[in-house]
Amino acid sequence: MRSLDVLLARVGEEVVDADEESFLLFARDIPSQNLGFIDASASTVEVSVHGHEFSIMQSPGVLASRRAGGTTGAVLWKISPLLAEWISAPQNLLRTEGVLTPSSAVVELGCGISGLIALCLAPSVGTYVATDQDYVSRWFRSNVEANATAALRLSEDLHRFQENDHQSSRNRRHREKRGSKLKVSVGKKTSRNEKGGDEDSHEKIGGGLGLDNIFFTPLDWELDDPSTLSVSTTEPDRTGFDVLISCDCIYNEALIPPFVRTCVDICRMRPAYQSTQDSLDGGEHRPTVCLIAQQQRSPEVFESWLRETLRFFRVWRVIDDALPEALRSGSGYLIHLLVLREEST
Repeated sequence: MRSLDVLLARVGEEVVDADEESFLLFARDIPSQNLGFIDASASTVEVSVHGHEFSIMQSPGVLASRRAGGTTGAVLWKISPLLAEWISAPQNLLRTEGVLTPSSAVVELGCGISGLIALCLAPSVGTYVATDQDYVSRWFRSNVEANATAALRLSEDLHRFQENDHQSSRNRRHREKRGSKLKVSVGKKTSRNEKGGDEDSHEKIGGGLGLDNIFFTPLDWELDDPSTLSVSTTEPDRTGFDVLISCDCIYNEALIPPFVRTCVDICRMRPAYQSTQDSLDGGEHRPTVCLIAQQQRSPEVFESWLRETLRFFRVWRVIDDALPEALRSGSGYLIHLLVLREEST
């Protein structure tokens, strides 16, 4: 039986003070990344993950528009391919320590139009639920469909480095069956913008392309109720999510309270972290692990996010030994792991 303590011990020292963490990180020289776009003017960008090429369609027009609710998800950011490559690697510590498995349920906040992290990670987990504003849906679907073949080839290559042939075959059979067992639903709070009705707003992406476990659902951090966002299968203990991913969603102080509340509400679908009592083999009884990746921009915004986060979560910054060079100290990028505090429930 594997304990979450083992994973967290490998991650590094726990972060307990927002001021100190911010000072340590922003006192270093940080490479200039501009805003962090790969190419904000291109309608298509080409990126490579583990040597496999992905062609991502963007919308510079939407990015430049004054659309209410923001437009930053309309283009691909530099950190996304780096995170996609790290988290999909067989030697990633979330995999080696049993957090990400072929049956894991993963939710991504602020996925954007690219679908890149879903494309790289979904073939090796049970369910992948991507969430963002509603306008993202069409672009997300198009990018998943256009890059499905590349994603599956990447998965096959990575699979050669994983467990023995018998275990690999068993995992593949599990993935082939899982599409018919999955159901995703999301509920929303009542608001002036609500059109009424209780129909499910999830959208299955990649059906018939070998990526039947990818879903998209609109999720507004201020208006929607993420506690009703769920994945259910024929397995009775599969409620909530094993992993929550957020990639470069923290860049505006006004977004911090609703973002953190959304993370809290999703994590409360599972128990809070109770140290040595937690097992990674316990289905719905294991806590949700949040992986927050971000580019270093404003120390004030980062400190505000961390201070609000520490109210509800225990926090670890992933150490360099567990990261590729492109994400290590001095790269201008940060990876933190969070688990919900017991007293926050």
